[in-house]
Amino acid sequence: MIFLYPSIKNTSYLHLSILILAVHWFFSESVIESFSSNCFVAKKIDDSTNSANPPAKSKSETPSNPPSNPSLNPPPNAPEFITVFDPAQDGYVSIRIPAVVVSNSGTILAFAEGRAANRDQAKNQLILKRSHNHGKTWDKLQVIASAGDQSLNNPCAVVEHRSGKIILVYQSYPSGISEQSKKLQPGYHGNNIVRNYIISSNDDGKTWSPPRDITTQSKRQEIVTTVASGPGIGIQLRHGPHAGRLIIPFNQGPFGLWQIYVIYSDDNGTNWKMGENVPGGVVEILDNLAKGNLKDNPQKNRTPLQKKPHLQSIVNEVQVVELQNGTIRCNARTSGNEVLRKTALSKDGGQTWSAIESVAELRDPHCMASIFRFSDSVDPQNGDQKIRSNHLQPKKNKSRILYSGPQSNRREKGTIFLSYDEAKTWPIHRLLRKDSFAYSCLTALQDGQIGCLFEADSMQKIVFARFSLDWLTEGKDKNE
Repeated sequence: MIFLYPSIKNTSYLHLSILILAVHWFFSESVIESFSSNCFVAKKIDDSTNSANPPAKSKSETPSNPPSNPSLNPPPNAPEFITVFDPAQDGYVSIRIPAVVVSNSGTILAFAEGRAANRDQAKNQLILKRSHNHGKTWDKLQVIASAGDQSLNNPCAVVEHRSGKIILVYQSYPSGISEQSKKLQPGYHGNNIVRNYIISSNDDGKTWSPPRDITTQSKRQEIVTTVASGPGIGIQLRHGPHAGRLIIPFNQGPFGLWQIYVIYSDDNGTNWKMGENVPGGVVEILDNLAKGNLKDNPQKNRTPLQKKPHLQSIVNEVQVVELQNGTIRCNARTSGNEVLRKTALSKDGGQTWSAIESVAELRDPHCMASIFRFSDSVDPQNGDQKIRSNHLQPKKNKSRILYSGPQSNRREKGTIFLSYDEAKTWPIHRLLRKDSFAYSCLTALQDGQIGCLFEADSMQKIVFARFSLDWLTEGKDKNE
């Protein structure tokens, strides 16, 4: 140091020593250590990437510098997305038509159709996966119903909360015959008819009963050729004189002339009855026709326009929700020119209905959608404690009804809606999935989250989304 600072001749060695130590401390602590630390981190990451056996990471370990990319570092309340059914992994050409329920014990059961081809009737089997941790991971696939070359369609599930029994209703189509085929016949007998079946589980979906034919109890004998339960879920009524009643929503054909109705059971699913069709499901349409050869001479030889009437359905696949006074509200897919959801009310447990109306706030690109009660502020009337506990969160709450569906002219922009006034209006809504979003089914999880099982990636996968009421309302409603 005397050589470096020759002018400091009168400075004592003690002072020089203190100066040297100070400089050394500054550089070692503020620069050298930081530089070394960063180099070590980079080296550690590089080694972990290239090593066949990287060191195990401690559960408590967190990155010292979390990524700034929002997609890599989502907000705490952001929805989680978990792929449940993937045809490439699960051994099918196509997997479609999601349905989901939560058992009394909290097990989530996700149902779907496993198809041998990319069409609606393709030797479909009914398949199931279960989750025991609120949808974060899923068990291996189970085939719960199969009928050889026949096609099984439209899974619609409901939980009977008094006993905990899980019920699944579905249809069978004859081998090689689609729902659009003229070969389908009405009635209860013969090979070319669509039949309704029911299976049930008393152990949260581990095992299932043999299928039981309920066609005569759930399908009208005359005219009707096609029938479809849901798809999605049924409900168990909690209020009014019909508390405890099981409701399964249905539509019936012939193809293109669909009507909607429900079947109901007052003995835990043993016997079923049919309600009346919802009025206004089929309407008369007037087409404009003109005589004359318009192709060759569009401006001449024209006669005045004439009206030709024909029948057209304006409804199709349907779901239902119970209101707090025991009224049932249906929410149906449109099949007409107006791309809006359809709704009607039943005040007698599904036996009769008001006329169909459009829901101005809910767009519908001709796609199945979901309606679901998340919470209820009214204690059940004439119901026991097991129905009272149901899935509703928490015990003391306000009325909240959810809806999920595409808000577009195409099957995209999957949006979750929230109503506080029994599905009359939908003031809260938030985009869940910007891109492909088709059929969906909502549920409530026992950890307080909302679940949505939906078709994604151009209906190539079925994905489960977990999200909170806090996220849906952007902090305005925390379900407290």
